[in-house]
Amino acid sequence: MSEATLERPIDGGCLCGAVRFTIGAASKWSAHCHCSLCRRAHGAAFVTWLGYDEDSVAIANGDDTLRWYESSPGAERGFCVRCGSTIFFRSQRWPGELHITVANLDGDADRVPQAHVFWDSHVDWIDLGADLPRRDGGGA
Repeated sequence: MSEATLERPIDGGCLCGAVRFTIGAASKWSAHCHCSLCRRAHGAAFVTWLGYDEDSVAIANGDDTLRWYESSPGAERGFCVRCGSTIFFRSQRWPGELHITVANLDGDADRVPQAHVFWDSHVDWIDLGADLPRRDGGGA
């Protein structure tokens, strides 16, 4: 994987602004996820995630509005109870990582997606081009 660099912290948040976060380190990876749970949680054909060391992300004001939902055994999705935005994902499968949706960043991501994951679950009504590897399951 290519190394990303971070010149300054990246801010982001939910649609209504009730949940805000600041990322202080470069991402570890980026991928488009096509699993059925991401599609349902976001109401989209796929979700683009960035993976970070969890301790590099500071959630500024989510105490009252950020909730975690166990979407599958050992995995949780963090969302705003006010506007419904799903922002975060964490799992025992990737300990110490916090995954953040690219769409919830205030600016640009520090890297482009490197793969399509859970390709075996993708919807066939969207053309995604052929420039990224397509992997069944979650291996990035």
